[in-house]
Amino acid sequence: MTRPLPPRHADVEIEVRYAETDQMGVVHHANYLVWFELARTRLCLEAGFHYAEIEKRGLLLLVTGAELSYRAPARYGERVVASCWVERVGSRGVRFAYRIARDGDLLATGSTEHVWVDAASRRPTRFPTELEAPFREFLPARG
Repeated sequence: MTRPLPPRHADVEIEVRYAETDQMGVVHHANYLVWFELARTRLCLEAGFHYAEIEKRGLLLLVTGAELSYRAPARYGERVVASCWVERVGSRGVRFAYRIARDGDLLATGSTEHVWVDAASRRPTRFPTELEAPFREFLPARG
């Protein structure tokens, strides 16, 4: 059984496709990062900004690091849920946390680090003011 998710998080249900598995029908490890991205993109949308809209504003959210821990395998044909929330907001970046689960069973956890980059100059920039508050809504409450 998994720990409860933070109150604000984004979920994406995924049916494991054959192309995502190896010969044994087990999901290849790299696909979990793709599932993280699906959940992160959903979080952006739920925060009020489709990621394509963010890019149209001249901003990129560059991945600078990723961590992933596997607990149990996902298999072809199963339905899993990828969940994402904001773990930390910094002046120029953000850290997202993730959980992949199947019927309440924890399959994988992880996080990704990102820095905001100006698309034209390709240089790091401050967290966009209009995006900071909506992203902070996905931070777990401090207790």
